[in-house]
Amino acid sequence: MTDQHDEMDMAVSGAADVAAEASVLPEGTEAPIKTAATGARTAQTFANAQTELQNLSLIMGVPVKMQVVLGAAVMPVANLLKLGCGAVVELDRKVGEPVAITINERVIARGEVVVVDDDRFGVTLTDIVSEPIPGMAAGF
Repeated sequence: MTDQHDEMDMAVSGAADVAAEASVLPEGTEAPIKTAATGARTAQTFANAQTELQNLSLIMGVPVKMQVVLGAAVMPVANLLKLGCGAVVELDRKVGEPVAITINERVIARGEVVVVDDDRFGVTLTDIVSEPIPGMAAGF
């Protein structure tokens, strides 16, 4: 019977707490949903987001190395030593195949080589990758 009595006391106590928290408002108005704890959490969340933005802005100016990898070739050192001006090194990619765009040696996209000016090349991004592309590693 003591357990039932304790449960009843807790229920009455809980109801009294709820009643004490509710304030008397003019008829037709609703009680505010936000409590002090919710407001504190919202302020903390805002402060955390602001700190994250400040941290992000610190790294936005950090330079990274972007490369467009046209292809690769493997050859013995003896053949490498025979190369001279005008020599053509055949790459493992065909004309028109996508090229790898890397940031700090990590493939982030694929693209197509385009002519920007008469004497400049560029790359049109065709795929942004979320996972490494097999066969498109920075070093091929």
